[in-house]
Amino acid sequence: MKNPQTLAEHARLIWQTGVDAVGSERLVRNVVSVSQQLLAIGGEEFDLQQLSRIVIVGAGKAGAGMAAALEDVLSVDTLRTAASTCEVTGWVNVPADCVRPLPRVHLHAARPAGVNEPTEAGVVGSQKILELVDSLTDSDLCLVLLSGGGSALLPAPVDGVSLQDKQTITRLLMHGGATINELNCVRKQLSQIKGGGLARAIHAGRMVSLIISDVIGDPLDVIASGPTVDDPSSPAEAWQILARIISDQSLIPASIQRFLKREVDSLEAIAAVVDGRVSNFVIGNNKVAVEAAAAQAAELGYRVVNQGSGREGVAADVGGELAETCRVIRDGVIRDAAGPVATPACVISGGEPVVHLAQTHRPRKGGRNQELVLAACQALWEDGVERIAILSGGTDGEDGPTDAAGAVLDSSVICEARRLGLVPGEFLAINNSYEFFDKAGGLLKTGPTHTNVMDLRVAVIGT
Repeated sequence: MKNPQTLAEHARLIWQTGVDAVGSERLVRNVVSVSQQLLAIGGEEFDLQQLSRIVIVGAGKAGAGMAAALEDVLSVDTLRTAASTCEVTGWVNVPADCVRPLPRVHLHAARPAGVNEPTEAGVVGSQKILELVDSLTDSDLCLVLLSGGGSALLPAPVDGVSLQDKQTITRLLMHGGATINELNCVRKQLSQIKGGGLARAIHAGRMVSLIISDVIGDPLDVIASGPTVDDPSSPAEAWQILARIISDQSLIPASIQRFLKREVDSLEAIAAVVDGRVSNFVIGNNKVAVEAAAAQAAELGYRVVNQGSGREGVAADVGGELAETCRVIRDGVIRDAAGPVATPACVISGGEPVVHLAQTHRPRKGGRNQELVLAACQALWEDGVERIAILSGGTDGEDGPTDAAGAVLDSSVICEARRLGLVPGEFLAINNSYEFFDKAGGLLKTGPTHTNVMDLRVAVIGT
């Protein structure tokens, strides 16, 4: 075990090991391979000599890495060796900072970096994806790559409804207190791609979707709003949500009112999406990252406390609870099922808490991971963080509208904050965590990681 000065370094190493384990290229290579003339995907096999085209489409923060891995597996040399004349092309919508040149798959900048909202560029890219899928025939294979952030990267409003109208209704629902499930229900009903729309557009002989989950429990209809699975909701349910939450229905764009009322009155049922032509495989999730991080911590000599990958709650509350857990482990008064937790110890968890925004007119900046670590800083402010380091970061390299993935807290951060006269509670009160860590140190900056399985938290307690 190394000396206490390296606790923050250990936390970073453990966190990075978890992120590396869910690297998009690695996850694709785990489930896709070619042997002789057979393409194996998640246990299914396809004869490359019988395929005319393989078209790769999709969206998400992991899209670039996933597409690159598929291109490598399906390289020109591989196809030549398999005596296949199959053509490989594609189009994947990704954030602007994930764009890079690939030989056969076009990576389309569907939104700016750090702005997780749909754009007109995303609409253009989504229409291109629909055109590609529509052009396929029975002798073709469609591979769909989906990951976190895919919903905002696949905006394709139904005919007659503009992106602006969809954004208006989303804001009205959010201001009215709609839940995420209610928001998704309405958005899927107004989309050509979400809620199984992409699968309904299939003309290929087969469609196989490879999915990196950024949602607790891996519900296929929620990840990227479920482009390739049945939608359990209905137009009637969407209209009921709008009528219940938006008291002044004149605020609902006329195009949306017309479309939903027409769909509610229609007797034509939507055909089932998932049939023998469509397969969905979850190839990575937060549990994989947590378990890899735990293994790395054990290798470094830490006693691991694995709190699981489904942690939710309010970021500030989660941060305070994590700080208290670290404190009592350090002071020797906490136990697990096997008895007292000996130091050195490492507490690892994953999930995606939320931030409650305070009312303020003052400038602020931050994300849920930075807020969580700032709350931990406040909880340990008087007691100090000697022998403790706490890290929380988004596995995608993004944390809110900032250039940081999260933050790291150790004794050096608190010392610098005190030297500068910074008071964590004042920054926490207005959700201004970025400014605190930008001044005191501790911002975790990685750039795009080309994956997304929610957040990963690592806290280490030295001897």
